[in-house]
Amino acid sequence: MDGRLTITDVAKTLGVTPRTIMRWEKTGKIRRSKRDWRGWRFYLKDDLDDIRKFYESSYEYNESIGAGMSFAKSNVMSVIISALAIAASIIPCGAVYGGTAAAQGAQKPAYYTEAGPAQGNAVRETKTAVDINLAVLPVVSTPPATVAEASKYTLGPDDVIQVEVRRHPEFSGQYTVTAEGKIEYKFVGDIVVDGLTKAQLQERLSAILSEYVIEPEVNVQIMAYLSKVFYVVGEVNKPGKFYMKGNTVTVREALVQAGLPNTAASTRKCRLISPSSKGKGTTRYINVYELLYAGDLKENIEMQPGDVLYIPSTVIAKIIRVISPVTNFAGETAGHVAQGAGIAAGAL
Repeated sequence: MDGRLTITDVAKTLGVTPRTIMRWEKTGKIRRSKRDWRGWRFYLKDDLDDIRKFYESSYEYNESIGAGMSFAKSNVMSVIISALAIAASIIPCGAVYGGTAAAQGAQKPAYYTEAGPAQGNAVRETKTAVDINLAVLPVVSTPPATVAEASKYTLGPDDVIQVEVRRHPEFSGQYTVTAEGKIEYKFVGDIVVDGLTKAQLQERLSAILSEYVIEPEVNVQIMAYLSKVFYVVGEVNKPGKFYMKGNTVTVREALVQAGLPNTAASTRKCRLISPSSKGKGTTRYINVYELLYAGDLKENIEMQPGDVLYIPSTVIAKIIRVISPVTNFAGETAGHVAQGAGIAAGAL
């Protein structure tokens, strides 16, 4: 009948129950069905295609495991509450943060610290912003540049280059680009190299040296890429500061260099923070889950020098990270108490 499908037809096609489809409609996950003159639901082929796309996406998978996750979260919360109760019964009021000797020997947990051990206190999240101390991030080694990256790379301060002039070693040498974007070239003086590629610098040096050498043959190599950096912080396996071997780097490549997100990462709402000369940077949200596990290349944004990619923690990871020092201290205290009780009992 003009290509119309009943809710039962759609349910059989997808292998679900009609009640499931009605629930999807009620929660707004799919468009509401059309109704005929009797008020019965019916669907067209386009409607079925849209429902199938939703069903085959990650959202229904998440929904199907949602109950299990809720159960797991409730169990975790129960464990945390139990641990707090045990800690409260063992540790006197103020013993963790107070002025007792035990407190002075204990380490105060870093509240709401997103970073793992490799980052220390480099990253702190508040309700309105993320505070990132880039100065304390470790430098992570990056893979060698490809031929395409090296040819397009533009020089900047701190880059190290090797200049070789065939048959004229007096004009050859290694040079570091200064903060002003120049190199102090032998017998010639300062030469501006900021923003030049290798090929452009070779042409400039050839033009300069032609006043001293007949048909100079100049070769330039980049020995150290140090002028452009990006940062990946938060819940990744190798967080830190990375040197760019090109003028840009994609989010996916940045994540690969940082060892990919770890099990504590909340990957659906990550942040790409770009600095601004006006003071306040811009923030863009990126769905890393869709990029890595669903192949959505719209999320594979190109990062510019100075950009910070922030991978936040899940709520459970934050809670566990806050409570672990307390429970650990409680366990150690309980052990000392038990040991002392044993010694006292042996002395009786």
